[in-house]
Amino acid sequence: MPHDTFYVYMMTNKGLTTLYIGVTNSLLRRVYQHRSGKMAGFTERYNLNQLVYFERFNDPLDAIAREKQLKRWSRKKKEFLIEDMNPSWVDLAVSVLGLEPLT
Repeated sequence: MPHDTFYVYMMTNKGLTTLYIGVTNSLLRRVYQHRSGKMAGFTERYNLNQLVYFERFNDPLDAIAREKQLKRWSRKKKEFLIEDMNPSWVDLAVSVLGLEPLT
């Protein structure tokens, strides 16, 4: 029986001013939800529609623990983590997941 893959991810807005950290078992579906405005509340309020970071996990408990850890980090520490994977803060939804660029 194949195991699922889980993701911890970070979304930001056009101005890179706000970060959102979440966990999902379908990165493509969740990013689509963020980008299409189907995520009410915090995501909608700050227009968090650009994927700038993600990590893969085989165990959902590991993913949830990592999400909680990252949420406790300072903004600066999160920025260093993002820049290690994605130095230019490009939208990974386009370059990795193959979605169309935002207009």
